[in-house]
Amino acid sequence: MKKNKGHKRLTIAFVSSEVAPYSKTGGLADVAGALPKAIARLGHNVHIFTPLHKMVDREKYKIPKRGIALKIPLSARICRGKIVSIEKQGSLNTHFIENDGYYHRDGIYQGADADYEDNAERFIFFCKATLEGIRKLKIKPDIIHVNDWQSSLIPIYLKSVYKDDPLLGSVPSMLTIHNLGYQGRFSKRNWHLTGLDWELFTSGKLEFHGDINFLKGGIEFADIITTVSKTYAKEIQAIEMGHGLGGVLLGRSKDIHGVLNGIDHDLWNPETDKLIPANYSARNLEGKKVCKTKLLEEMGLQASDKPLIAVVSRLADQKGFKLLLAKIGNILDLGTRFVLLGSGDKKMERAFMAVARKRGDDAAVRIGYDEKLAHRIEAGSDIFLMPSLYEPCGLNQMYSLAYGTAPVVRATGGLNDTIINFNPDSGKGNGFKFTKFSSEALYKKTMEAVALFKTDRLKWYKMVVNGMDEDHSWAGSALVYEKLYRNAVLK
Repeated sequence: MKKNKGHKRLTIAFVSSEVAPYSKTGGLADVAGALPKAIARLGHNVHIFTPLHKMVDREKYKIPKRGIALKIPLSARICRGKIVSIEKQGSLNTHFIENDGYYHRDGIYQGADADYEDNAERFIFFCKATLEGIRKLKIKPDIIHVNDWQSSLIPIYLKSVYKDDPLLGSVPSMLTIHNLGYQGRFSKRNWHLTGLDWELFTSGKLEFHGDINFLKGGIEFADIITTVSKTYAKEIQAIEMGHGLGGVLLGRSKDIHGVLNGIDHDLWNPETDKLIPANYSARNLEGKKVCKTKLLEEMGLQASDKPLIAVVSRLADQKGFKLLLAKIGNILDLGTRFVLLGSGDKKMERAFMAVARKRGDDAAVRIGYDEKLAHRIEAGSDIFLMPSLYEPCGLNQMYSLAYGTAPVVRATGGLNDTIINFNPDSGKGNGFKFTKFSSEALYKKTMEAVALFKTDRLKWYKMVVNGMDEDHSWAGSALVYEKLYRNAVLK
């Protein structure tokens, strides 16, 4: 990625509740790990701020014990913490907000069965501590880029508590919405913890049906709003897809930009991936056959050339897996194999485990998340299913394209923007896409994919090579973000 010469070097504070490879529950972490790196490659100075969660391997990443002390007011009490930084990697800096009481927990947002009851307090502290950390470190950001509800109070603090601050008073903010379905909605009993004036608790600001809505506040106060695909940017401004905030977003329409996420080719590249049993490329796919054989063995399935269908996902209604459960028997009856890696909704977990027990010769399920296995599934599978009700961007369909695995997706959000239905006559397209949110539509499109795999392997290889040859790296999107940063600074 070439540095953009002739422009002022920017300093960007990038704030996220999870950042790969340190901590992760989903796609937000992947983006927060890859986008700052891509921006830094353009020559900018990037500072990442994220909580020091229990899952962070302190020894592996050489995170020091000593740090800069923080005293953060939460209502009438002072809450102590630290900011600890790891060694600078070029122009990329990573700073962790440390407070064991808030972040030394098994999960990032939830325990075994439910969200943590003090999530409002945990992320109010995170927002305040990040801003105080910026001041303590004497960083002068040109822009602060926040992500999702967990850091959405920062744009509000910048325009209220810090409006006259010599360091932060004039700093613009960008909010990226990765998933509008998660808004950080809490009882107004938590308002005293924010330290904000009650005049901000109104329908045009943070109030939402009598509650505090962190994300709504960020939408109202951020200078620029992005979301993670062009289609999703349009969808969320409609009442039916706006999760109650469609009207608010429509009011900010001129400031909303859809920027497709990329994938980190340092991590997701079949030619260099160290987590898969054999490497391969679009010009030589022999290694993919090895990956399929090894994956079947790992999942306890017998070796076979049957089309191997895969899912790697959080198990939630949003992901459309009720459609899959309704038709999984029919799909297996087409002469296919099925593997799943995921966790989430307990009923869905049990339902997929029941499929594996009933159809054990052809189906295998692993409940949980395993990064290494996720790579091996992408490399070893033939078809990847994403029948989402909505999907802001989606990364797995792009991982699948890179690994020569054909995506079968529903036409929503980033899935619609990245997948083009394959036309066997023209040889154009990279996967399979259906529109109606129904189990029958999913089944028909999966049947189409299976039929092509079984009857015309040359056209199948043409399709997967089309996908492998596409550039889904962060290079292009990083340039779009760079332009938006500059626009925000000039506003």
